[in-house]
Amino acid sequence: MIVVMRPDATQAQVDHVTNLVREMGLKDHPIVGTDLTVVAVIGDERKVDGDVLERAPGVNKVMRVLAPYKMAARTDHTETTRVTIGEGDGCVFGGTQVPVIAGPCSVEGEQEILAAAEAVKAAGAHALRGGAFKPRTNPYAFQGHGEDGLKMLAAARDATGLPIVTEVLTPSDVELVSKYADCLQIGTRNSQNFKLLEACGKQSKPVLMKRGMSMTLDEYLQAAEYILAAGNGNVILCERGIRTFEDHTRNTLSLSVVPELHERTHLPIVIDPSHGTGKAHLVPAMSKAAMACGCDGLAIEMHIDPEHALTDGAQSITPAVLSDLMEDLARVAVAVDRTCVPG
Repeated sequence: MIVVMRPDATQAQVDHVTNLVREMGLKDHPIVGTDLTVVAVIGDERKVDGDVLERAPGVNKVMRVLAPYKMAARTDHTETTRVTIGEGDGCVFGGTQVPVIAGPCSVEGEQEILAAAEAVKAAGAHALRGGAFKPRTNPYAFQGHGEDGLKMLAAARDATGLPIVTEVLTPSDVELVSKYADCLQIGTRNSQNFKLLEACGKQSKPVLMKRGMSMTLDEYLQAAEYILAAGNGNVILCERGIRTFEDHTRNTLSLSVVPELHERTHLPIVIDPSHGTGKAHLVPAMSKAAMACGCDGLAIEMHIDPEHALTDGAQSITPAVLSDLMEDLARVAVAVDRTCVPG
């Protein structure tokens, strides 16, 4: 951390800053220049409230050298961490393969989720998604089947061999969901539910964590740090679009976060083009673009009958579109030295 003093700062003000630094258990190293003085702060700056120093008399600004997230940072990680969902090695995020998670927004019924799983398997995708618990803006909308939905997902897994990814909404549900799921999903509305993050960090199943719709990348990685710090290193980041002034899509899908996050963190990065656009006809193009810019996986909503879907039908592609998309993704993957082989 660097504390930059004002050009007119007095020696007493510099001494006050150095005393504050020492009170925080860190070392100070004042550097006197021609025009101004800076105080280098030596030690673990992540435990320091920089606002305290910035409010001190004579201080112009405080600049952090280290990221506020220690475990999620790329530092000392030359390669992306590999996270495996399910048994075996057929669905690994962070390696050469780019797995595709596909399925309906919500688990609507036993036959429906089984048909969806069979379509996902036939298309060559690698994992099945589907919500048993659904957070809805409208309190009267379909909220999911709860544990019965989890049992339906487990039955679909047994029938197809596809690992399942499903959302958990509250800390009290973590144990139940982890009993059935191969990967726990944290949705955008819960991305700063710190008690839920900690609870997911205390269990061993991988966690797919979506970015909050109004989160900066630093805030996002600090939230992921809660899971890592609680003991679970199997975290997959998921960009699902942010809320902006633009209205031609449901959200604004920021694909530039993929190379940026690869610079900042060792965690694998998945793109959700379904929530990212909200429109099914945009999903194939954005999926291929995500593959081209270096994503480590895709999470795509696919429904066997989107027109009659209980949730998010407008952004759900059909099994036929998914099948064609998987072939296209395989070609794009080769161009960027990746693979997207069938699951």
